[in-house]
Amino acid sequence: MLRQRSRKGPLPPAQEHIDKLEKTVNDGDYYGAQQMYKSISARYASAERYYEALDILESGACIQLEKGQVTCGAELAILFVETLVKGKFPYDDDTLDRVRKIYKNFPQISVPQQLEDDDDMQKLSEALGAAKTRVEVCSSFLKAAMKWSAEFGSHRQGSPEIHDMLAEYLYSESPELDMSRISLHFVRGNNPEKFASTLVNFMGKCYPGEDDLAIARAVLMYLSLGNLRDANYLMDEVKKQVESKELDYPESDLTEFIDYLLLTLQRDALPLFNMLRQSYKSSIDRESAFNELLDEIAEKFYGVRRRNPMQGMFGDFFKLMA
Repeated sequence: MLRQRSRKGPLPPAQEHIDKLEKTVNDGDYYGAQQMYKSISARYASAERYYEALDILESGACIQLEKGQVTCGAELAILFVETLVKGKFPYDDDTLDRVRKIYKNFPQISVPQQLEDDDDMQKLSEALGAAKTRVEVCSSFLKAAMKWSAEFGSHRQGSPEIHDMLAEYLYSESPELDMSRISLHFVRGNNPEKFASTLVNFMGKCYPGEDDLAIARAVLMYLSLGNLRDANYLMDEVKKQVESKELDYPESDLTEFIDYLLLTLQRDALPLFNMLRQSYKSSIDRESAFNELLDEIAEKFYGVRRRNPMQGMFGDFFKLMA
């Protein structure tokens, strides 16, 4: 049950504070405003006036982020999620929209590409440091929101929409791309078309030999969750986008294995599944996690009991990667 709005304590309507604090931020007193956002919202939360505490924190997070005060904005964003938990707010579309509104205010800034002198090198170093900070604090906010959505919603692994937000931000803003981590969130999301676009974009900037690994990893992650539908959709969409952009699709033994695997999993064909693993062993061994994923897939699709005594290890791997 949602806690109802109440009027405990001598607290005025939250909008009075919101208007004053926005003026403080607009006057450039970011630190002073930050302390007031935290202390005033805490008073409303202590009085169990959670709706108004959320209004104050949402407003503060958004305006601080708009002003480029990323650390301050992220701190208030995390307090917003903590207040959702304290008030036992259920996961629903309206609250998800509030999370998304805060997320949309996190800056997305391109890192400079042209380097001509020492000043440019200094600017690049500063830009990379700022990008790393943005990714870290935005990730902390979205992971907190994921945890709330798992506790107070129906998705045991967290809201698919929030997973998509984090995957997109990690890809667009990370100074060093970690496609394993990005893929982990996309496969727990609900936007395989966007995932396909991200993979195709990555293929245009990655080192040789990374493109087929990225595609195979994405498909195997979907399949390890028992999601054959999105695995097939992803492959079809990647091939379609590559063709429309007149790019080269990475034809390799590994992508050939993935094509055969997707066909095999559509029927009860465990012997063929095992034969494929043996025939393409050298390609599968290019990434250590692939065999673990395939063990998960064998269990999901064919009920094969895992021989590895460290059962569930890949689930722990997912947690570490998040």
